[in-house]
Amino acid sequence: MDSKPIITLLFLISATVIAAQEYVRPPPRKALHFPWSRKHSSHPQQVHISLAGDKHMRVTWITNDKSAPSIVEYGTLSAKYSSVAQGESTSYSYLLYRSGKIHHTVIGPLEHGTVYFYQCGGQGPEFQFKTPPAQFPITFAVAGDLGQTEWTKSTLDHIDQCKYDVHLLPGDLSYADYMQSRWDTFGELVQPLASARPWMVTQGNHEKENIPLLKDGFASYNSRWKMPCEESGSSSNLYYSFEVAGVHAIMLGSYTDYDEYSDQYRWLKADLSKVDRQKTPWLVVLFHVPWYNSNKAHQGEGDSMMAAMEPLLYAASVDIVLAGHVHAYERTKRVNGGKSDTCGAVHITIGDGGNREGLAHKYINPSPEWSVFREASFGHGELKIVNSTHAFWTWHRNDDDEPVRSDQVWITSLLSSGCVAEKRHELRSILVGP
Repeated sequence: MDSKPIITLLFLISATVIAAQEYVRPPPRKALHFPWSRKHSSHPQQVHISLAGDKHMRVTWITNDKSAPSIVEYGTLSAKYSSVAQGESTSYSYLLYRSGKIHHTVIGPLEHGTVYFYQCGGQGPEFQFKTPPAQFPITFAVAGDLGQTEWTKSTLDHIDQCKYDVHLLPGDLSYADYMQSRWDTFGELVQPLASARPWMVTQGNHEKENIPLLKDGFASYNSRWKMPCEESGSSSNLYYSFEVAGVHAIMLGSYTDYDEYSDQYRWLKADLSKVDRQKTPWLVVLFHVPWYNSNKAHQGEGDSMMAAMEPLLYAASVDIVLAGHVHAYERTKRVNGGKSDTCGAVHITIGDGGNREGLAHKYINPSPEWSVFREASFGHGELKIVNSTHAFWTWHRNDDDEPVRSDQVWITSLLSSGCVAEKRHELRSILVGP
């Protein structure tokens, strides 16, 4: 009997099975439409919260009433506020646009793992949030390059189903791109989530909004999304750090100076010198432009920052680096200097939150030896730091149910693997050097 027909049949069956298992990306979705709704001028809008130092939270909101007070009343019982805090306010102009009054009020001290109810400016709806835990486990939701499309809404809906404590956003928030009203619609879009859990963000290229000779960059971003720069000894809102439940997180700026003579570089050295790995065994870094990227989009854009700062992060034994910018997902092995290194950081690109520019479909083939998983699909990540030695990372496609994990990996901390002790002398030499 001739075996050729049988071989051909087996090949066709195999090809059919493979084709059936291959993930097929759905078509793009439209931008969201935000119908105009009239609100009282002193009604709090675009409410969001962020960590502001040990046991403190910054509450940010906007009112159209320039005389509205920057006070927050809060407590552990609904509608029965035991404390009140006075904050500050700012506003900005951008060509013909005039922002509302932007309020920033720090409240605390707060208890860990506790639900608080609060009201902004003495009127409007009551909001509530839960403070992060004091100890492990802690879960971070991670999504960059959000924008305001139907894919964004899908990403936010998925994150809303996730039991997380803090949201990390590695740049490109609203995609306003000079249209300042889009900052307002973005604030309203994310309010349900951002008013209930702290959002810790850093800037991307779509936050620049620089007009030469007319407008400096990041005016909108810095006015609306104030992060704990002062609390972490930084002179710029574009880079800062914070600590939460055994994690030291560093947010860096891809679009401000980062060479060895820059303020950011000097601040980073000073910040790393203060890290106590016994207190915070996990060291996580976020910035916008990825250093390890096998997608054809944005190739090489992070090379100069990587050349300047990777030796610092490597000496400090950074565990995980999260970036955005490339509209796709990719996870690496532990890497350093362009190749696998068991004492390097795991790099994760997660710029697939739902932006209007669409996905970056084209990859370099064959894939680099350090690339473990890559896919051009919208989604979000969840980083659960279980204890001082282990973390569980998962990535979830928007097109799947939230419980479905499209990629997952257990990550062992560099402290437990001995890398921190091994590089202690190297770190000390770099930190005290010129």
